[in-house]
Amino acid sequence: MIIDNGYVNTLIGKDIDIVGEIIRMKKEKNAVIIGHYYQRDDIQAISDYVGDSLALAQFAAKTDADIIVSCGVNFMAETAKILSPSKKVLVPDANAGCSLADSCNAKDLKRLKDENPGHIVISYANTTADVKALTDVVVTSSNACGIVESFPEDQPIIFVPDKNLGSYINRLTGRNMKLWNGSCFVHENFSVEKLVELKNKYPEAEVLAHPECKSEILELADNVGSTKALLDYSVKSDCGQFIVVTEPSILYEMKKSCPNKKFIPAVSSTNCGECHYMRMNTLEKVYNCLKHENPEVVIEDELCEKAVKPINRMLEISKNIGLIK
Repeated sequence: MIIDNGYVNTLIGKDIDIVGEIIRMKKEKNAVIIGHYYQRDDIQAISDYVGDSLALAQFAAKTDADIIVSCGVNFMAETAKILSPSKKVLVPDANAGCSLADSCNAKDLKRLKDENPGHIVISYANTTADVKALTDVVVTSSNACGIVESFPEDQPIIFVPDKNLGSYINRLTGRNMKLWNGSCFVHENFSVEKLVELKNKYPEAEVLAHPECKSEILELADNVGSTKALLDYSVKSDCGQFIVVTEPSILYEMKKSCPNKKFIPAVSSTNCGECHYMRMNTLEKVYNCLKHENPEVVIEDELCEKAVKPINRMLEISKNIGLIK
């Protein structure tokens, strides 16, 4: 739950040095800012750590800061709170939701579990705390295949909430997981026709795609991977041009890491592929939430204890199969 006392839209004087004030308050309040790869460039620039959703939460858990400002969407802030229950976790805008996380609620998942005894639930990290509490193990897009394959082939699995990621995992592993009918509206709406046009325009470019995309898009990709994996691939590849089929804010880190390479954002069938939820966070809102320490993420202790178990199990399995040290 996110408690918002209404300070997000407090007016800021035009003559204020917002970045300078944010830096001052971070030091004064022993706070850190964590920013997702899909945040605006200026927020990534002021973040103490930039990464994918689980990496952000893990960084928050390790830091000795008293306050965590989570710049992303709400489930990411919840995960940071789950892994850092004693720390104050703030969000710049309480309305920064997620179409994928919102597609799966605990009540309906509980019903599906009851209807399918013997199934384990594997949930993508892009889920709410309530859903994680009903989950056997959490996965990310980078470790999902390995964790699914760690279970016996005859183990029935319910995978939530991303049908596209689940379908991709099924194809790679040969499993037949029961898939929840959810998706990220950003990745769901990338257009095959427009991607083909870009491939024809930039014939030397490699296509990098996130597995939350539809299978028709993934079939056109040269490399499929998590946001971090796509970033890493672009750095290591000898190719000088890339068509990037995920939220275009990742191009900030790609260009910073590879200033001599060209990155072309893919185009959605409905817009330029941007997540309007991610872009609800602004420097002004970061300033306000630090100043007023609001909105704040609050999760009951019992829920935290239940929700952290599948995350810890993911880390345990990942170590056992050599995905992490």
